[in-house]
Amino acid sequence: MRATEVPAIAGAFLFEPTPHADERGSFCRTFDAEVVRSVGIDPDAFVQDSLSRSARGVLRGLHLRSGAGEAKLVRCSYGRIFDVVVDLRPGSPTYRTVATFELSGETQTTLYVPAGCAHGFQALTGPADVSYRIDRPHDPAEDVTIAFDDPELAVEWPLPVASVSRRDREAPSLAEVLQSREG
Repeated sequence: MRATEVPAIAGAFLFEPTPHADERGSFCRTFDAEVVRSVGIDPDAFVQDSLSRSARGVLRGLHLRSGAGEAKLVRCSYGRIFDVVVDLRPGSPTYRTVATFELSGETQTTLYVPAGCAHGFQALTGPADVSYRIDRPHDPAEDVTIAFDDPELAVEWPLPVASVSRRDREAPSLAEVLQSREG
């Protein structure tokens, strides 16, 4: 497994496993504490694993946590997704930068999303399973959602949106979220 820094988002990393394939199929390590530690991330900080399954075209996000934020490891374990990260850390050199990735079950690449960044994705296949390893227990009172179609962010989602939650559909703009965080 190797770790590659994501230049567009300070502190974000891609962890790319080394697959081993033979006549039975394939095997790869999707998490390696030593590799995670080697880039300055505490592997013991992760306290919760979650999984979402989405149909093709489903869009989830853009989500982040208020307060101390939430760092996460995100991996598409089956299918393919178009993944989006927005750096919303005011002191970050990549503040307000949008970065996109394609994650797939074929590569099993994991994306590290630092705390303070918004995250979302669209399923490119049906189904698409996304695994999350999160560094804080979930507290719904800290959930923050930003409009996935905010013109300021100009995310070019690759497919028409087949389905989105009510919370995501009614989310405020980035400007409104930032204003509420300052006030």
